[in-house]
Amino acid sequence: MDANLRLWREQGPSFFQRFLLWADALDPLLLFASSDEIRRTRVLIESSEKTLSVPTQNEQTKQAFLLSLSSIHPDTGKIIPGFFRPPAFLPLTLPLVIASSLQVQAKQIFLCQFAFHAYTTAFTVLNANGTTKDEDNSLQQKQQLLGLGAVSYAALIGALPFIFMNRYTLKSPLTQLVVKKLLPIPLFGLTSAFTVVAVRSPEFENGIEVMDRNGKVLGVSKKAGAKAVKETALSRGVLFGTAFFLPAVLMHFVERSNFAKTSRALASVRMLLITSVLAGMLPASLSMFPQCGEIKRADLEPEIVSSTEETVLFYNRGI
Repeated sequence: MDANLRLWREQGPSFFQRFLLWADALDPLLLFASSDEIRRTRVLIESSEKTLSVPTQNEQTKQAFLLSLSSIHPDTGKIIPGFFRPPAFLPLTLPLVIASSLQVQAKQIFLCQFAFHAYTTAFTVLNANGTTKDEDNSLQQKQQLLGLGAVSYAALIGALPFIFMNRYTLKSPLTQLVVKKLLPIPLFGLTSAFTVVAVRSPEFENGIEVMDRNGKVLGVSKKAGAKAVKETALSRGVLFGTAFFLPAVLMHFVERSNFAKTSRALASVRMLLITSVLAGMLPASLSMFPQCGEIKRADLEPEIVSSTEETVLFYNRGI
Protein backbone atom coordinates (compact mmCIF):
# COMPACT_ATOMS: atom_id res chain seq x y z
CA MET A 1 0.00 0.00 0.00
CA ASP A 2 1.29 3.43 -0.92
CA ALA A 3 2.69 5.56 1.91
CA ASN A 4 0.00 8.22 1.37
CA LEU A 5 -2.81 5.70 1.76
CA ARG A 6 -1.15 4.12 4.79
CA LEU A 7 -0.94 7.55 6.41
CA TRP A 8 -4.62 8.28 5.70
CA ARG A 9 -5.56 4.92 7.20
CA GLU A 10 -3.46 5.48 10.33
CA GLN A 11 -4.07 9.20 10.86
CA GLY A 12 -7.52 9.74 9.36
CA PRO A 13 -10.06 7.38 10.93
CA SER A 14 -12.32 10.24 12.10
CA PHE A 15 -13.71 13.32 10.38
CA PHE A 16 -11.91 15.68 12.76
CA GLN A 17 -8.53 13.99 12.21
CA ARG A 18 -8.98 14.07 8.45
CA PHE A 19 -10.01 17.73 8.63
CA LEU A 20 -6.84 18.71 10.52
CA LEU A 21 -4.66 16.73 8.13
CA TRP A 22 -6.29 18.28 5.08
CA ALA A 23 -6.03 21.77 6.60
CA ASP A 24 -2.24 21.31 6.70
CA ALA A 25 -1.95 19.52 3.33
CA LEU A 26 -3.87 22.31 1.53
CA ASP A 27 -1.26 24.93 2.41
CA PRO A 28 -0.53 26.79 -0.89
CA LEU A 29 3.13 27.18 0.15
CA LEU A 30 3.57 23.46 -0.58
CA LEU A 31 3.18 24.30 -4.27
CA PHE A 32 6.59 25.96 -4.31
CA ALA A 33 8.47 22.72 -3.58
CA SER A 34 10.63 21.54 -6.47
CA SER A 35 10.36 18.11 -8.07
CA ASP A 36 13.69 17.11 -6.54
CA GLU A 37 12.48 18.10 -3.08
CA ILE A 38 9.30 16.09 -3.54
CA ARG A 39 11.28 13.02 -4.59
CA ARG A 40 13.56 13.37 -1.58
CA THR A 41 10.56 13.44 0.74
CA ARG A 42 9.32 10.16 -0.76
CA VAL A 43 12.69 8.57 -0.07
CA LEU A 44 12.53 9.83 3.52
CA ILE A 45 9.03 8.44 4.01
CA GLU A 46 9.67 5.07 2.41
CA SER A 47 12.87 4.59 4.41
CA SER A 48 11.07 4.87 7.75
CA GLU A 49 7.71 3.09 7.87
CA LYS A 50 7.64 3.40 11.67
CA THR A 51 6.82 7.10 11.32
CA LEU A 52 3.42 6.27 9.86
CA SER A 53 1.95 5.70 13.30
CA VAL A 54 3.42 8.88 14.81
CA PRO A 55 4.33 11.20 11.90
CA THR A 56 3.79 14.43 13.82
CA GLN A 57 6.46 13.81 16.47
CA ASN A 58 9.23 14.79 14.06
CA GLU A 59 8.77 18.11 12.26
CA GLN A 60 10.88 17.07 9.26
CA THR A 61 8.89 13.86 8.84
CA LYS A 62 5.60 15.73 9.25
CA GLN A 63 6.50 18.19 6.48
CA ALA A 64 7.65 15.30 4.29
CA PHE A 65 4.27 13.59 4.68
CA LEU A 66 2.35 16.81 3.97
CA LEU A 67 4.38 17.41 0.82
CA SER A 68 3.80 13.83 -0.27
CA LEU A 69 0.04 14.02 0.37
CA SER A 70 -0.24 17.25 -1.59
CA SER A 71 2.00 16.35 -4.53
CA ILE A 72 2.14 12.58 -5.19
CA HIS A 73 -0.59 10.42 -6.71
CA PRO A 74 -0.97 7.38 -4.40
CA ASP A 75 -1.72 4.91 -7.21
CA THR A 76 0.89 5.88 -9.78
CA GLY A 77 3.57 7.39 -7.54
CA LYS A 78 3.94 10.25 -10.04
CA ILE A 79 4.13 13.94 -9.21
CA ILE A 80 0.82 15.69 -9.92
CA PRO A 81 1.11 18.80 -12.15
CA GLY A 82 1.29 21.91 -9.98
CA PHE A 83 -1.98 23.55 -11.06
CA PHE A 84 -3.91 20.38 -10.24
CA ARG A 85 -2.51 19.56 -6.81
CA PRO A 86 -4.90 19.90 -3.85
CA PRO A 87 -3.22 23.09 -2.50
CA ALA A 88 -3.90 24.82 -5.84
CA PHE A 89 -7.61 23.97 -5.83
CA LEU A 90 -8.81 26.87 -3.67
CA PRO A 91 -6.69 29.66 -5.23
CA LEU A 92 -7.75 28.65 -8.74
CA THR A 93 -11.44 27.86 -8.15
CA LEU A 94 -12.20 30.83 -5.89
CA PRO A 95 -12.13 33.52 -8.64
CA LEU A 96 -14.21 31.27 -10.90
CA VAL A 97 -16.79 30.64 -8.15
CA ILE A 98 -17.05 34.38 -7.45
CA ALA A 99 -17.42 35.13 -11.17
CA SER A 100 -20.06 32.41 -11.53
CA SER A 101 -22.05 33.88 -8.65
CA LEU A 102 -22.34 37.30 -10.26
CA GLN A 103 -25.77 38.12 -11.64
CA VAL A 104 -24.69 39.10 -15.14
CA GLN A 105 -25.67 38.16 -18.68
CA ALA A 106 -26.20 34.53 -19.70
CA LYS A 107 -23.18 34.53 -22.02
CA GLN A 108 -20.80 35.64 -19.28
CA ILE A 109 -22.26 33.08 -16.87
CA PHE A 110 -21.79 30.31 -19.45
CA LEU A 111 -18.16 31.28 -20.04
CA CYS A 112 -17.40 31.54 -16.31
CA GLN A 113 -18.99 28.19 -15.53
CA PHE A 114 -17.35 26.56 -18.54
CA ALA A 115 -13.94 27.66 -17.24
CA PHE A 116 -14.84 26.53 -13.72
CA HIS A 117 -16.06 23.07 -14.76
CA ALA A 118 -13.15 22.65 -17.17
CA TYR A 119 -10.67 23.16 -14.35
CA THR A 120 -12.49 21.03 -11.75
CA THR A 121 -12.97 18.24 -14.30
CA ALA A 122 -9.27 18.20 -15.17
CA PHE A 123 -8.49 18.23 -11.43
CA THR A 124 -10.83 15.26 -10.95
CA VAL A 125 -9.18 13.24 -13.71
CA LEU A 126 -5.65 13.84 -12.44
CA ASN A 127 -6.57 13.04 -8.83
CA ALA A 128 -8.92 10.11 -9.46
CA ASN A 129 -8.21 6.48 -8.66
CA GLY A 130 -5.41 5.45 -11.00
CA THR A 131 -5.58 1.66 -10.87
CA THR A 132 -7.81 1.16 -13.93
CA LYS A 133 -5.70 -0.36 -16.72
CA ASP A 134 -5.29 1.74 -19.89
CA GLU A 135 -2.73 -0.01 -22.06
CA ASP A 136 -3.93 1.39 -25.41
CA ASN A 137 -4.89 4.89 -24.14
CA SER A 138 -8.56 4.20 -24.91
CA LEU A 139 -9.52 5.15 -21.35
CA GLN A 140 -7.75 8.49 -21.61
CA GLN A 141 -9.47 9.28 -24.90
CA LYS A 142 -12.84 8.30 -23.42
CA GLN A 143 -12.28 10.52 -20.38
CA GLN A 144 -11.38 13.46 -22.62
CA LEU A 145 -14.61 13.07 -24.61
CA LEU A 146 -16.67 12.56 -21.46
CA GLY A 147 -15.01 15.56 -19.84
CA LEU A 148 -15.66 17.87 -22.79
CA GLY A 149 -19.29 16.80 -22.96
CA ALA A 150 -19.81 17.06 -19.19
CA VAL A 151 -18.19 20.51 -18.98
CA SER A 152 -20.26 21.89 -21.87
CA TYR A 153 -23.49 20.41 -20.49
CA ALA A 154 -22.84 21.67 -16.94
CA ALA A 155 -22.04 25.20 -18.15
CA LEU A 156 -25.16 25.25 -20.31
CA ILE A 157 -27.37 24.07 -17.44
CA GLY A 158 -25.90 26.76 -15.20
CA ALA A 159 -26.68 29.49 -17.72
CA LEU A 160 -30.03 28.10 -18.91
CA PRO A 161 -32.28 29.95 -16.40
CA PHE A 162 -30.71 33.29 -17.42
CA ILE A 163 -31.08 32.41 -21.10
CA PHE A 164 -34.82 31.79 -20.65
CA MET A 165 -35.26 34.91 -18.52
CA ASN A 166 -33.56 37.13 -21.12
CA ARG A 167 -35.20 35.52 -24.13
CA TYR A 168 -38.74 35.70 -22.82
CA THR A 169 -38.19 38.98 -20.92
CA LEU A 170 -39.25 37.47 -17.62
CA LYS A 171 -38.64 40.42 -15.30
CA SER A 172 -41.19 39.91 -12.52
CA PRO A 173 -39.90 40.03 -8.91
CA LEU A 174 -40.75 36.33 -8.41
CA THR A 175 -38.84 35.33 -11.54
CA GLN A 176 -35.87 37.42 -10.49
CA LEU A 177 -35.89 35.73 -7.06
CA VAL A 178 -36.10 32.21 -8.46
CA VAL A 179 -33.59 32.64 -11.30
CA LYS A 180 -30.99 34.80 -9.57
CA LYS A 181 -31.27 33.67 -5.95
CA LEU A 182 -32.69 30.15 -5.70
CA LEU A 183 -31.92 28.14 -8.86
CA PRO A 184 -28.14 28.74 -9.01
CA ILE A 185 -27.59 27.06 -5.63
CA PRO A 186 -28.80 23.51 -6.42
CA LEU A 187 -27.70 23.74 -10.06
CA PHE A 188 -24.10 24.59 -9.14
CA GLY A 189 -23.87 21.76 -6.63
CA LEU A 190 -25.55 19.21 -8.90
CA THR A 191 -23.49 20.07 -11.98
CA SER A 192 -20.29 19.89 -9.91
CA ALA A 193 -21.24 16.39 -8.78
CA PHE A 194 -22.33 15.45 -12.31
CA THR A 195 -18.94 16.22 -13.87
CA VAL A 196 -17.25 13.97 -11.28
CA VAL A 197 -19.54 11.06 -12.12
CA ALA A 198 -19.13 11.62 -15.86
CA VAL A 199 -15.32 11.64 -16.06
CA ARG A 200 -14.87 8.92 -13.44
CA SER A 201 -17.52 6.60 -14.92
CA PRO A 202 -14.80 4.16 -16.15
CA GLU A 203 -14.10 3.37 -12.49
CA PHE A 204 -17.49 1.79 -11.91
CA GLU A 205 -17.60 0.36 -15.42
CA ASN A 206 -14.16 -1.31 -15.29
CA GLY A 207 -13.54 -1.42 -11.53
CA ILE A 208 -10.68 -0.33 -9.27
CA GLU A 209 -8.14 -2.30 -7.27
CA VAL A 210 -8.94 -3.32 -3.69
CA MET A 211 -6.28 -4.28 -1.15
CA ASP A 212 -5.98 -5.95 2.21
CA ARG A 213 -4.51 -4.06 5.16
CA ASN A 214 -1.00 -5.06 4.12
CA GLY A 215 -1.41 -3.51 0.67
CA LYS A 216 -1.76 -6.77 -1.25
CA VAL A 217 -4.01 -6.27 -4.27
CA LEU A 218 -6.81 -8.85 -4.19
CA GLY A 219 -8.63 -7.93 -7.36
CA VAL A 220 -10.55 -5.31 -9.30
CA SER A 221 -14.00 -4.36 -8.06
CA LYS A 222 -16.73 -2.43 -9.86
CA LYS A 223 -18.61 -2.08 -6.57
CA ALA A 224 -15.64 -0.39 -4.92
CA GLY A 225 -15.33 1.87 -7.98
CA ALA A 226 -18.98 2.88 -7.73
CA LYS A 227 -18.57 3.63 -4.02
CA ALA A 228 -15.45 5.74 -4.62
CA VAL A 229 -17.12 7.79 -7.37
CA LYS A 230 -20.34 8.27 -5.38
CA GLU A 231 -18.50 9.53 -2.30
CA THR A 232 -16.32 11.92 -4.31
CA ALA A 233 -19.28 13.30 -6.27
CA LEU A 234 -21.27 13.84 -3.07
CA SER A 235 -18.41 15.68 -1.38
CA ARG A 236 -17.90 17.88 -4.47
CA GLY A 237 -21.60 18.71 -4.68
CA VAL A 238 -21.72 19.61 -0.98
CA LEU A 239 -18.62 21.79 -1.35
CA PHE A 240 -19.88 24.01 -4.15
CA GLY A 241 -23.56 23.84 -3.23
CA THR A 242 -22.67 25.20 0.21
CA ALA A 243 -20.30 27.76 -1.32
CA PHE A 244 -23.31 29.21 -3.17
CA PHE A 245 -25.95 28.67 -0.46
CA LEU A 246 -24.39 30.10 2.72
CA PRO A 247 -23.12 33.38 1.21
CA ALA A 248 -26.54 33.94 -0.42
CA VAL A 249 -28.31 33.46 2.93
CA LEU A 250 -25.85 35.67 4.79
CA MET A 251 -26.04 38.37 2.11
CA HIS A 252 -29.82 38.47 2.60
CA PHE A 253 -29.31 39.53 6.21
CA VAL A 254 -26.50 41.93 5.30
CA GLU A 255 -28.75 43.70 2.79
CA ARG A 256 -31.63 43.92 5.28
CA SER A 257 -29.42 45.31 8.02
CA ASN A 258 -28.00 48.09 5.81
CA PHE A 259 -24.54 47.07 7.00
CA ALA A 260 -23.13 47.77 3.52
CA LYS A 261 -24.92 50.66 1.88
CA THR A 262 -23.17 50.94 -1.49
CA SER A 263 -23.03 48.41 -4.32
CA ARG A 264 -19.23 48.29 -4.05
CA ALA A 265 -19.44 47.51 -0.33
CA LEU A 266 -22.01 44.78 -0.97
CA ALA A 267 -19.78 43.22 -3.63
CA SER A 268 -16.83 43.26 -1.22
CA VAL A 269 -18.88 41.60 1.51
CA ARG A 270 -20.12 38.96 -0.95
CA MET A 271 -16.57 38.16 -2.04
CA LEU A 272 -15.43 37.93 1.58
CA LEU A 273 -18.29 35.56 2.46
CA ILE A 274 -17.67 33.30 -0.54
CA THR A 275 -13.96 33.18 0.25
CA SER A 276 -14.56 32.32 3.90
CA VAL A 277 -17.15 29.64 3.19
CA LEU A 278 -15.14 28.01 0.40
CA ALA A 279 -11.93 28.05 2.49
CA GLY A 280 -13.71 26.34 5.37
CA MET A 281 -15.74 23.93 3.30
CA LEU A 282 -12.84 22.62 1.20
CA PRO A 283 -11.12 20.64 3.98
CA ALA A 284 -14.53 19.78 5.44
CA SER A 285 -15.83 18.31 2.17
CA LEU A 286 -12.61 16.38 1.55
CA SER A 287 -12.93 14.94 5.07
CA MET A 288 -16.49 13.67 4.65
CA PHE A 289 -15.22 10.22 3.62
CA PRO A 290 -11.90 8.43 4.30
CA GLN A 291 -9.27 8.99 1.63
CA CYS A 292 -8.21 5.38 2.07
CA GLY A 293 -11.69 4.04 1.44
CA GLU A 294 -13.04 0.97 3.18
CA ILE A 295 -15.53 -1.58 1.89
CA LYS A 296 -16.83 -4.74 3.53
CA ARG A 297 -15.72 -7.98 1.92
CA ALA A 298 -19.34 -9.17 1.84
CA ASP A 299 -20.23 -6.24 -0.44
CA LEU A 300 -17.67 -7.18 -3.11
CA GLU A 301 -17.71 -9.54 -6.07
CA PRO A 302 -17.69 -13.31 -5.35
CA GLU A 303 -14.18 -13.85 -6.76
CA ILE A 304 -12.76 -11.28 -4.32
CA VAL A 305 -14.80 -12.61 -1.39
CA SER A 306 -13.37 -16.08 -1.92
CA SER A 307 -9.78 -14.81 -2.11
CA THR A 308 -9.45 -13.50 1.46
CA GLU A 309 -10.71 -13.93 5.00
CA GLU A 310 -10.40 -10.24 5.93
CA THR A 311 -13.72 -8.56 6.67
CA VAL A 312 -12.73 -5.08 5.40
CA LEU A 313 -10.75 -4.17 2.29
CA PHE A 314 -9.27 -0.87 1.15
CA TYR A 315 -9.03 1.30 -1.97
CA ASN A 316 -7.97 4.79 -3.01
CA ARG A 317 -11.08 6.98 -3.10
CA GLY A 318 -9.49 9.75 -5.14
CA ILE A 319 -10.23 13.46 -4.74
